[in-house]
Order: sequence, then structure tokens, then C-alpha cells
Amino acid sequence: MKKIVIILTFIVLSLFLMFLYGKYQMKHKPLVIIMMGPPGAGKGTHATELSKDLKLPHISTGDLFRENIKQNTDLGKKAKSLIDKGVLVPDDIVNQMLFDYINKHKYFSGYILDGYPRNVDQAIALEKFLPENTKLLVINLRIDDDLLVERITGRLMCRKCGKPFHKTFSPPPNNQNICDDCGGEIYQRSDDTKEVVVKRLEVYHRETKPVLNYLKNKAKFIEIDASQSKEKVYKDILLEIEKNK
Repeated sequence: MKKIVIILTFIVLSLFLMFLYGKYQMKHKPLVIIMMGPPGAGKGTHATELSKDLKLPHISTGDLFRENIKQNTDLGKKAKSLIDKGVLVPDDIVNQMLFDYINKHKYFSGYILDGYPRNVDQAIALEKFLPENTKLLVINLRIDDDLLVERITGRLMCRKCGKPFHKTFSPPPNNQNICDDCGGEIYQRSDDTKEVVVKRLEVYHRETKPVLNYLKNKAKFIEIDASQSKEKVYKDILLEIEKNK
């Protein structure tokens, strides 16, 4: 009789703990935000600010690649050998790199993705990886191609401290190629030419647009007018996230 009471007590406690865990999961859904939009739309800039305000880690697949290559990891070696040959890194390597990073750092409360997913297959892999109770928000920064070309081809940067400038919107003081913060040389990146930017946009429209169509049916999809000022765009993003948390 005593054994039966112990067993029943154990079952009741187990059910009660499962109930509490279920309630906890309902209240603490992981929040995953995917930043989407063409190159130069401001994904990285706004993701960095969101990371600070929402206390969520900002994960850039581009940064992960560079870090793995720098650390000479197995994935980094594989990626570098392909990149050096001018070959796209296969989805399975990109997925493994990202998912291993998330699991390693135990980012189970959520995170902000920047530069991922780049195609439908990656989006499907992410969907399978995420816990069922994940709150998934897609922030799509919408902007006209012509304006993007103007923005990107006008970008300048300090070689020493990295401070950004722009030929039209934020030119260097006295139009000299000297940074007013550190005295470093101001230069333009070699890939910020019109020819390179136009090609990148062509790739974006061809490969990334289908991802948007896929995600529209899988997540809360939010479109933001990214042609506005940086401050207004960020304010709109925060408002939409607050409404859809």
C-alpha cells in the first residue's frame, strides 16, 4: 500500500511539474527576429540597436564565417576553401555553423538573425530547428533600388576608427579625407561601386525574394519603409515589434 501511495504521489508531482513547465513555456516564448531586406537597407545597423534595446543577441552569419575562418575551425577551413575558389558555401555548412553557435551559447530565449536565411532551403532548415513555441518575427526593410545605389556608392569610412561618412548625406568636415574623430584616412570600400552594387541587388532579387514569399506564411511578417531617416525607421521597427510580441 505504501508503494502505491509513493507511486501515485510521484505521478501527481510529475503531472504538476509538467503543467508548470507548460505554463512557463507559454509565458516565455523564445523571440526570434529575422532582419530581411536588400544590401544597404540597414539590416546590420538596426539589428545592432535592437540587440541593445531588446537584450537579445545579434547573430550575423557573415561575422560567424569570419570568426570561424579566423579561429581556423573545421567549418572555417571548409568555408574558406570554397570561398577562395569563388564557390558558394553549401547550405548544410551554413546551417551547421549557425545552429552549433546558437546551441553552444544557449540562446534559448531568442536572438536576432542578420544575413540568414538567404534562400528557401535555409528557411526550411531554420523552421525545423526552432522550438515549436517560438515567436518568429520577420522585419523586411523595403527600399527602392535607385535610392540604395545612391546610398551605398556614397558611403565612406575612416580607415582607423571605422566612423562612417557619406558623400552626400554626411560628408567629411571641410570635404577633406580626414576623420574628425581620430585623424585617420577616410576611404571608400572597393565593393561600394555602382557595378558591384547593381550585381548584388540582382542576386538579392533573384535568390532572396522567394524567401520573403515563403516566410510570409510561416511568421509574423512586418514591412518597414527603409527610405525614411534612420531614426524614423528604427522607431517604426520598435513599434511593430512591441505590437507583435
